[in-house]
Amino acid sequence: MNNGLRVAPLMLSAVLAGCVNLAPEYKQADAPVPAALPVAADQGADAVSVTGWQDLIVSPELERVIALALENNRDLRAATARIAVARSQYGISRSARLPSVSASGSVKDAGTFGDPSVALEQQANSQEGVSAQLGVTAFELDFFGRVASLNEAALQNYLSTVEGERSTKIALISSVAQAWLTLAADQELLRLAQDTIDSQTESLNLTNEMFDSGVVTEIDVRRASASVETARAQLAQYTGLVRQDLNALRYIVGTDLPDNVAESAQLLPSPVVNRVAVGQSSALLLNRPDVLAAERSLRAAYANIGAARAAYFPSISLTGSAGYSSTELDGLFDGGIWSVGPQISLPIFDAGNRRANLGVSKANRDLALAQYEQAIQTAFRETADALATAQTVDERIDALRRLVEDTSVTLNLSQERFRVGIDDYLSVLDAQRDDYTSRQQLISAELVKALNVVTLFQALGGASAPAAEQ
Repeated sequence: MNNGLRVAPLMLSAVLAGCVNLAPEYKQADAPVPAALPVAADQGADAVSVTGWQDLIVSPELERVIALALENNRDLRAATARIAVARSQYGISRSARLPSVSASGSVKDAGTFGDPSVALEQQANSQEGVSAQLGVTAFELDFFGRVASLNEAALQNYLSTVEGERSTKIALISSVAQAWLTLAADQELLRLAQDTIDSQTESLNLTNEMFDSGVVTEIDVRRASASVETARAQLAQYTGLVRQDLNALRYIVGTDLPDNVAESAQLLPSPVVNRVAVGQSSALLLNRPDVLAAERSLRAAYANIGAARAAYFPSISLTGSAGYSSTELDGLFDGGIWSVGPQISLPIFDAGNRRANLGVSKANRDLALAQYEQAIQTAFRETADALATAQTVDERIDALRRLVEDTSVTLNLSQERFRVGIDDYLSVLDAQRDDYTSRQQLISAELVKALNVVTLFQALGGASAPAAEQ
C-alpha cells in the first residue's frame, strides 16, 4: 500500500481526536490563607444562612429599591454589555475550529454590436457559460492545538466577564443597602436633633421665667439659649445630609425613587438581618466572583501558552472546492469538477518573535497567578475584618444603651436640681450635652452593625454559588 494512503487515516484520526494540546496542565494553586476563618464558636441564635440578597434584606421597601437598581443601574448595564461582547468574541474564536463553506455561481452571456467583422472575431474569443460551486477557504488543520488553545482562552475570558457581572451586581446591591442604611441613620439623627430642640426650648422658657423672677442670672439664660441654637445648627446639618443621602441613593438606583422613601428608611428595626451565618472553612471564599474571575484569567493565560508553543510547529491549511461548469444552463449538472489544495507553513527564522511571544505568555501566566493569589488574600482579609466587627459590635451597643440610660437619668436629676435652685444651668448644660452625645453614639453603633452585615455579605461573594454552577 502506498505510504501516503497509510498515513492519511492517521492524520484524519488525529484531526477528529482534537490533535495535540501543548498548553501546560492547569492545577489550582493552593490558597495562600489559613484554612479556617476566624468565626466565633457561637454565632448566635439569630444568625441567618444567606444564599442570595433576598435572604439579606428584611425591609420590603428596601427590597423594592434594590430591584429598581438592578433594572436601571448603568454600571450593571455596562457589565451586561461586556458579557455580550465577550460572548461574541468567543463565538468568533469558536468558529475557527470549523471550516468556512461558501457558495458561488455565475452566468455569462455574450453578443455582438458595431462592426460585424470585428464583433464576430471578439465573440469567438469570448466565453459563454454558467457555473456553480461550493468552496472551503484556508481551513487550518489544528494538529498542534493552536486554534483549540485560542478558543479555550476566549472561553475563559468570556467566563471571567460573567463573574465580573456577578461582582458588579453584588457591589450594586451592597451599595444600595449601605446608602439606605446611611439615610436611615441620618433620619434618626435628624429626629434626635428635633427632639433636642423641643426639650431644650422648654428649658430655655423655664430659665427665662426664673430669670424674670430673679432666681437665675442672665448667664444661665445665655447658656440655655446657646444650647438651643447648637441643636438648631445640627438640625440644619442633618437636613442637608438627608437630602444628600437621597441624591446618592437616586444616583445608585439610576431612576426616580418611590414616594416616601425618606420616611420608609428606618434604622430600627433593622432593614437587614441581624447576623449572617458563616462557615468555618475559608474555601468558601473561592466562590467569590472576583476570585473566580481571577482564576478564569489564569486559565486563559495557560491556554495562551499552548497557542504560543504551537507557533513553533507547521501550520497546515486546507482549501477545496467542488462544483459544476457548463457552456449551457441546461447542461450545468451533467459533469462536476473538484479540487483540494492543502497548504503548509513552516516557520524557519523570525528573529526571535516566537520565543518572545512564548516568554510573554509565560510572564502573563505568572502575573495572573499572582493576581489570583492576591484576590484570595483580599477576600480573606475583608471577611476576617467583617467578622471581627461582628463579634464586638453587640458589646459596644449594649454599653452605649446603658450609657444612654445613665445620661438620661443624670439629665432629669440635673434639671430638677436646677428648678429648686441647688445647681446653676451649667450642670444642666453638661448633662444635656452628655445625653445628646450618647444617643448619637448609639445611633452610629446601630449603623455600624447594619453596615457590617452588608459588608460581610459582600465579602462572602453574596453567599451564593458561582454563576457557572447556577
